[in-house]
Amino acid sequence: MEFEEVRNYEIGDDVRTIDWNVSARYGHPFVKVFREERELTVMLLVDLSRSHQFGTRHQLKRELAAEVCATLAFSAIRNNDKIGMISFTAQVERYVPPKKGSRHVLRLIRDLLYFQPKGRETDLAVAFEHLNRVTRRRSVVFLVSDFQASGYEWPMRVARRRHDLIPITITDPCEVELPDIGLIELTDAETGETVLADTSDRRLRRRYAANSTLEAKERARVFRRCNVDSIDVTTGQPFIEPLNRFFRARKTRL
Repeated sequence: MEFEEVRNYEIGDDVRTIDWNVSARYGHPFVKVFREERELTVMLLVDLSRSHQFGTRHQLKRELAAEVCATLAFSAIRNNDKIGMISFTAQVERYVPPKKGSRHVLRLIRDLLYFQPKGRETDLAVAFEHLNRVTRRRSVVFLVSDFQASGYEWPMRVARRRHDLIPITITDPCEVELPDIGLIELTDAETGETVLADTSDRRLRRRYAANSTLEAKERARVFRRCNVDSIDVTTGQPFIEPLNRFFRARKTRL
């Protein structure tokens, strides 16, 4: 509820709404009038770490993240909501305060596609801390990341208490299952570490898939402990249906 004006007291008004300062000044009672605040603030927390410069299905994870964020941003302004963005790596790379309008959304999309971050690694805690510092009012917050990080459960809990937090996990099929293509050189985009792997080795592929499954289960456990509902999207696959499915499920619970 947001304060709108004061008016003369009328019989039946709640005495708790009387503005005593104004009433004393004019010698008769006035009451405060409030209106329901329907305008939402939507914040995008977007991971721009080097691991997002990866993709094996005709698009990079960063490109998919930009498409998802563009869809959410245009939906927000269509609903007359404000949209802002915090892009981050191991540091906050850029903060765009919430505003309305298609020109503002186009600026966000341009940043998502072409902005070159300084950092390489991921620190989700940094993003949450900056969000809580610059966003005073409760907002709908979409956290778009591949979650290749650790130590973010407690900051996520704090952010969840203040905001409606919705994690969106970006993955690529080759991060889940290693293809059998012989000897390949793998480089960690965030640390720069390089290893030579023989993908024709079945045991290696099984270990790789098992490790990926464990990471996904641990991420899901963190989300459950933080009491947040998440969305999973994958490069090379349509992302509209996962978004629609999420919002349909949420509408059913309301």
